[in-house]
Amino acid sequence: MKSIFKIALLSILCVFSLSAQKKDLKGYLFAYFEGKGPAEKQEQLRFAVSDDAVNWKALNNNEPIIPSKDISKTGGIRDPHILRSADGNSFYMVATDMNTKKNGWDYNPGIVLMHSKNLLDWKSSVIDLEKLYPKKFKDIKWVWAPQTFYDAKVKKYLVYFTVRFNYNSKLDFYCAYANKDFTGFEQEPKLMFSPKDGAIDGDIILKDGTYHFFYKGNTKDETGKEIQNGIKQATSKKLQGPWKESFEYLDAYADTNTNVEGSSVFKLNNSDEYILMYDLYSSGRYEFQRSKDLYHFTAKTESFTKDFFPRHGSVLGITTEEAIRLQEKWGGVPQSLLTAKDGTFRFKAEGNPIIKHKFTADPAAFVEKDTLWLFTGHDFEGGQKGYKLKDWLVFSTTDLKNWTEYPVPLKIEDFKWDKTNDAYAGQTIKRNGKYYWYISTNGSGIGVAVADKPQGPYKDALGKPLLTNADCFASTHSWTCIDPAVFIDDNGQAWLFWGNGVCYYAKLKENMIEIDGPIKKIDFEGFQFTEAPWIHKKDGKYYLSYASGFPEKIAYAMADNIEGPYEYKGILNEIAGNSNTNHQAILEFKGQPYFIYHNGAIQTNGSSYSRSVCIDKLEYNPDGTIKRVVMTTEGVTK
Repeated sequence: MKSIFKIALLSILCVFSLSAQKKDLKGYLFAYFEGKGPAEKQEQLRFAVSDDAVNWKALNNNEPIIPSKDISKTGGIRDPHILRSADGNSFYMVATDMNTKKNGWDYNPGIVLMHSKNLLDWKSSVIDLEKLYPKKFKDIKWVWAPQTFYDAKVKKYLVYFTVRFNYNSKLDFYCAYANKDFTGFEQEPKLMFSPKDGAIDGDIILKDGTYHFFYKGNTKDETGKEIQNGIKQATSKKLQGPWKESFEYLDAYADTNTNVEGSSVFKLNNSDEYILMYDLYSSGRYEFQRSKDLYHFTAKTESFTKDFFPRHGSVLGITTEEAIRLQEKWGGVPQSLLTAKDGTFRFKAEGNPIIKHKFTADPAAFVEKDTLWLFTGHDFEGGQKGYKLKDWLVFSTTDLKNWTEYPVPLKIEDFKWDKTNDAYAGQTIKRNGKYYWYISTNGSGIGVAVADKPQGPYKDALGKPLLTNADCFASTHSWTCIDPAVFIDDNGQAWLFWGNGVCYYAKLKENMIEIDGPIKKIDFEGFQFTEAPWIHKKDGKYYLSYASGFPEKIAYAMADNIEGPYEYKGILNEIAGNSNTNHQAILEFKGQPYFIYHNGAIQTNGSSYSRSVCIDKLEYNPDGTIKRVVMTTEGVTK
């Protein structure tokens, strides 16, 4: 009967383990509190994310994700431990309710319990052991480093933690099952494990039917004086023991003067390898060792790379979808974790430039319902000696803060007639349920691609150029047939503007892939046209904006008719920092006019050929003229 029971229990545990592994885990979430910065902000909950469990990026610019005053009794939390639920769809977190910066180290009686359905929104409660259980926990001194483990046998969550009383310096582990809503305990906590010389910072992990209990332990001599400390472990076949204590130290620093604590063990995603990490609190480091059996660990330590200073925390495997949610809420998630199964990539704009994970140029945009669609060129990385673009990109947003990038929708190689291999500027517009993307090349002409969705994929609509240099009757140089700008007037007539040195325009037929009538050019007093025309209309007035001079500024003119005559009105924005070129899109989104452009703010080697798209507000004067654009690093999301 005992054998049958053991087999059944192991089956239950295996089912739980498999259900937890059904999630397609792609990255890691690190819950921690900070060890640097203003004292009042250190003992607060923070998150970081990694795609490899070694290189970490703090979320929310390393600011707390939840203020401690909102979740704790003392106004501080330490030692956060995070756990995925048995069904994989929700999360539990526990932490020490302690504010040493305010109250010192003499006393803390509490634990913070938290639970969430999405990793973003957390409900919390506080357990004060001395008040709830005054008989057993009277005269308590510390309640430290709680953690949670799912007991598959009883289908409950066991919370365990270190306790010390004022009348006894021994540090022991106590435990209790959490209630169903994870707001308190079902019963009074009981003694779980009493290591020979005491211990703190316990962490339990199950492997092959054995529970491994890792903790910071110590060794004392006959007089009770501590002579050594470090990371130890005990093992058991049952979650609550009895525990077989090992007196060997696992960490690489046990025989040195370097102190470690806050050990945490987690399994790498899609691997048979485990990480034992710990906090080298006195020297300001966080390091780890590896193991495959949880008994033998690599002798040489490895270090995390990170942009924060973590103290005692824990790690959880996360899915792509969870990483995307974290990114949308707090930002900072590595791009490698944000590419969803459909190829989309979510990111958060943090000021200007709005896109920092790749170089983008020559923006064009339109609004459909509550979504702004942004189309850009794609510059190669810094250090180029010329404009090198091989494809075009598309992004969308509903709030100018949270963005989605789609799989590359169009490449220069999709236009078989092109001989230049240069993907120059373009613009996209919707008509009759189709989306038309007018693109230019470096000498082969202007083409048009078509798609059923704004994000594409797009395909060549003609199999040949729509326009070539031969159509540019007033020009002599080879790069004149570039920068198409398309506009559909209120009467349904579509127009195309383009050019370098000379601004050309023509009507488009209803099918959007044929020129209708003669090609003409724009000219008026004060018109110093370089390239990048853009047409928009407001209150019955037509606005032609364009790049002027070199390095380029954006100027504009106004007219009562789309064909003119236009009247020059001045400069819209100055030279965009670190970029010889300038290229704009002007439109309204949710009642606010915006000016979209590129600069050279994040390219690496000082050249003008790796550009970045930015957005700032546009303002009109009462007479319809436009105020000069103020280019900002804050952008429109602050």
